[in-house]
Amino acid sequence: MRILLVEDEEGIRDLVKFNLEEEGYEVVTAKDGRKAIDLFAQQHFDLIILDIMLPELDGLQVCAQIRLTNTEVPILMLTARNTPNDRVLGLRRGADDYLTKPFHLEELLLRVQNLLRRATRAPELSLDEFRFGKNYVNFNTYEAIGNPGKFTLTKKEAMLLKLLIDRRNEVVSRQQILQTVWGYDVFPSTRTIDNFILSFRKYFEEDPRNPRFFQSVRGVGYKFVLPEEE
Repeated sequence: MRILLVEDEEGIRDLVKFNLEEEGYEVVTAKDGRKAIDLFAQQHFDLIILDIMLPELDGLQVCAQIRLTNTEVPILMLTARNTPNDRVLGLRRGADDYLTKPFHLEELLLRVQNLLRRATRAPELSLDEFRFGKNYVNFNTYEAIGNPGKFTLTKKEAMLLKLLIDRRNEVVSRQQILQTVWGYDVFPSTRTIDNFILSFRKYFEEDPRNPRFFQSVRGVGYKFVLPEEE
């Protein structure tokens, strides 16, 4: 599990990072809001620990920006402010949980564990197959129906297509795609992803030059759009 820890106080940042890594998590840190936004756009994270009082952009602004493109990643907010209004404001901006400073490390670790358990719970419906427009995909056999008629996807094509469909209507960055489909160790060129998307448009779009389902988000990545949840 990968965690983005956003905290401007070096002592707290180092202590929390050390203890999370001791629990087996991979931790990436940022000390200001703008860096946090940049990291989130470039990489995949399973959870975000976000201080409210930050330089550049505060935690509330960071949370709101993240929620524009991702509504599912758990966000745990840290703050020295402990009024009901502060808590409500954080939750309204999209936070899933709220912990006030000073906090006990054991409580922080338990909250992280609970948020990750909730977020990674198996979905109610397993995506073995999927239909969109006139198209059909079977993710077990890699068989598909589209513009070429019946054909077979490669394993990587099926993995990428399933990732986009699982996160439909959500922007998925090229970095997230690389890490999820190809793994952390060996990345192909990001141009490889672009070529896969071009193939998907040829397979499944009525007009590949004006894609309906597979849309580009300039400078970030791609999203699979399902109009009105067909």
